[in-house]
Amino acid sequence: MIELFMSAFVTLFVVIDPPGCAPIYAGLTANATSAARRSMAIRACLIAAVILLGFALFGEALLAAMHIELDAFRVAGGIMLFLIALEMVFEKRTERRNDRADRVREDPEHEDVSVFPMAMPMLAGPGAIASIMLLAGNAKGVEGTLVVLAALGLVLVLTLMALLAASPLMRVFGDKVEAVITRLLGVLLAALAAQYVIDGLRDSFS
Repeated sequence: MIELFMSAFVTLFVVIDPPGCAPIYAGLTANATSAARRSMAIRACLIAAVILLGFALFGEALLAAMHIELDAFRVAGGIMLFLIALEMVFEKRTERRNDRADRVREDPEHEDVSVFPMAMPMLAGPGAIASIMLLAGNAKGVEGTLVVLAALGLVLVLTLMALLAASPLMRVFGDKVEAVITRLLGVLLAALAAQYVIDGLRDSFS
């Protein structure tokens, strides 16, 4: 159970990427009051939690209804996560997130950023959805599922803390530290993605 928890925590932490989301959130809410920033951060994490919880509990049933085996999803999810990892290492993911944030800032109707782009697709994006479905599918029984959900809860709590502390932290550390952390997490995610593909192929042909 400890191994499952650590695997789920590391995977979800790398994919959701709280250190990468924090500076973007700080930029999106630069003109908001402290109370508004706090409210939007809490709302974004709660919405992301509901989305990911739904896929964790009902994702496997959805795959079964579409006649997709879990091993095939492991391979597909691993490939997708590997592409995300490459973008993190070469900072393409951060550039895309910043471009999306700039478009939101330019639109005066998007004052509340909790749903878009924070909850989706930044927190509960395709990579996070694929990861939670893979982890829940690999979990054995109710206890294993609860362990995965506990890891998800911890990651989202850390994400909320990162969003709440985004503005002061960015003033202290700046963009350089965030770029280093993102690259390190990208390398780790690449290894995890490769393991998903290996497991999926091995189980499919065994």
